[in-house]
Amino acid sequence: MTAVHTETGTARRPLGLVPPGERGATRIADRVVAKIAAQAAREALAPLPAGATAPHATVVVRRERARVRVHVDLGYPCDIGARCAAVRRRIAERVGALTSMEVPEVAVLVERLHLAPAPGAPHGRTSGRARTAHGRTP
Repeated sequence: MTAVHTETGTARRPLGLVPPGERGATRIADRVVAKIAAQAAREALAPLPAGATAPHATVVVRRERARVRVHVDLGYPCDIGARCAAVRRRIAERVGALTSMEVPEVAVLVERLHLAPAPGAPHGRTSGRARTAHGRTP
């Protein structure tokens, strides 16, 4: 079956018979890859510490290779190296799976550490003075 172009009356080949080089190409914008990377970082760090900003990423794509730079906040204390490694792995895995791009480099920049309150510790500021049960200093 041959399709005919209505304006020119010329025959067109069916899509299945068009050589791969003539079919065109799909280009994924850098900002789309950056959004995928930021979401992957959120997944790797879930749940985010209280008061943390969501991870954000910047990406440079050249020749189907994505170089990623992601900014994160971490809870502290934690194994910072292990958390950053988990973020790197997750970003490389998700970007590769969703875009078919190679991810040779993922730079993780830790912007802030959020101190987790110790169990039973009072929240907020406290003075160094002891208080009695009625809130008076001795």
